[in-house]
Amino acid sequence: MVKIVEYVRPEQTRLMRLLRQCGVDGAVLRLPELTDGTMPSGPEDVKAAVQKVRDAGLKVEVIEPLPPFEKVKQGLPGRDAEIDKIHGLIRTMEQLEIPILCHNFMAVHGWGRTRWAEHGRGGALVTGFDAADLPAYEELISAEQMWANYEYFVDAVVPVAEQHGIQLAMHPDDPPVASYRGVARIMTSPDAIARAMAMSDSPAQGLAFCQGTFSTMGADIPASIHRFADRIRFVHFRDVIGTPSKFTETFHDEGQTDMAAAMAAYVAIGFTGPMRSDHVPTLEGEENKYPGYEVLGRLNAVGYIRGLLHSAEFAATTAGVD
Repeated sequence: MVKIVEYVRPEQTRLMRLLRQCGVDGAVLRLPELTDGTMPSGPEDVKAAVQKVRDAGLKVEVIEPLPPFEKVKQGLPGRDAEIDKIHGLIRTMEQLEIPILCHNFMAVHGWGRTRWAEHGRGGALVTGFDAADLPAYEELISAEQMWANYEYFVDAVVPVAEQHGIQLAMHPDDPPVASYRGVARIMTSPDAIARAMAMSDSPAQGLAFCQGTFSTMGADIPASIHRFADRIRFVHFRDVIGTPSKFTETFHDEGQTDMAAAMAAYVAIGFTGPMRSDHVPTLEGEENKYPGYEVLGRLNAVGYIRGLLHSAEFAATTAGVD
């Protein structure tokens, strides 16, 4: 059965209590930021963060994201020291029995939006992206460099992850445009994702299937789920309206994807990993301090995902029954 989980920080005790009340018992942990803006990767810091989540009654299924490794992404001197830290985190995860490490390979800038408070249904606030909002940038890092840097990462990290029983889940680039603020993006299409997965046949080389990003790419979601069935380790269940150059986030039930068909596809491939909502609208009474990650939209999403999952599972078990 699919594991419904949610993204939490260790200090979000109220959110974790609400999630338990809604029947969620798994968590995706974001490690806390340090004063210098980085994240801890040392064993004691990671163990302390994990224990706070466990104390709230949740099991940590995923660590997301991987603490910053910009030298690796950009191919800069010092990248091997960053890789050593990643190896250390992997060893700690094995000790703590946390099976999945979600990362992306977006250099310099992470997931990007140009609009953080567009008005959605009923006045809810949603995020959006329009490439026309961005000025022109000269090329800083080419696609060829990014692919070479990613191959270096795979060669250095995947064997260690496999050795310790940890599955990597690579998140596609968001937005999936060829270049973002002068930096090439390479995980921008299903074929590009296939190229990345083909760099290693290890079971540790896996995919975080972000439905919203695949939808933005214009991909057929159920078909893509089946295409990457043996690589999907973790799912971000969300949707958008639009294209790579211009799109808006939506409530789960009003985007351009047939979400019931998507859920049926996960059931059909036998996916039993963690699935979380992502980039939810900010609802009435919330500050929008964390666009996409306020509380009420997540609770709404949990209920929607659970309903779809139960329906898909029921349909699968009764198929062919008179």
